[in-house]
Amino acid sequence: MRDILSNMNVQINQHIYLKNPESSELGRKILEVSILLIDEIGFEEFTFRKVAKEINSTEASIYRYFENKHKLLLYLSSWYWGWMEYRLAFCVANIESAEQRLEKAIQLITENYQEAENSAPLDKTRLNRIVISESSKSYLTKLVDKENKVGAFGGYKKLVAKIADMVLEVNPTYKYPHMLISTIIEGAHLQRYFSQHLPRLTDSYVGEDSIKNFYNNLVFRSIK
Repeated sequence: MRDILSNMNVQINQHIYLKNPESSELGRKILEVSILLIDEIGFEEFTFRKVAKEINSTEASIYRYFENKHKLLLYLSSWYWGWMEYRLAFCVANIESAEQRLEKAIQLITENYQEAENSAPLDKTRLNRIVISESSKSYLTKLVDKENKVGAFGGYKKLVAKIADMVLEVNPTYKYPHMLISTIIEGAHLQRYFSQHLPRLTDSYVGEDSIKNFYNNLVFRSIK
């Protein structure tokens, strides 16, 4: 499965970028270094100037791909959700039980992803950390409605919709499947962040993934 996921082609909404960064060696390098820098210094301190310095290029070359750093973050977030959709398809394949499929999906969206080794095209472990700590900044802006109209958040919405359908397979009468799943995703991100930086806002136990267990329990108690 790792080989298939490594070679997949995630389709990103063309309104997010000016030139597809995965279409050239320079563009791929921009993505690679941007992930590294955002993970290490945070989105607030991240600039195209710093990327240009790392890749021995110019800021102008980066602006040929992205209008600004917000669009680059939106690109990375979109790529992540597309990749998660692929992973979801694989992790529930050949599972007949609706409950087991939903449990697998909850595990996927709440886990602390760690890749054994960095595989092309992007560092998934770092990208997972970026999505946990930074991805909300891609939509908590005044531009959200405009960007939503051109489909910039389509990947996220597709993933939520697919898992919401799994909720309805377990309980077709449940009224709030999309609200439930988006709450699980965002809440799990916050709890992962709290566990690293504000541990008194969460609960952790040695030998247990308490975040995954909490949300698995929450989902099944809510829908039954």
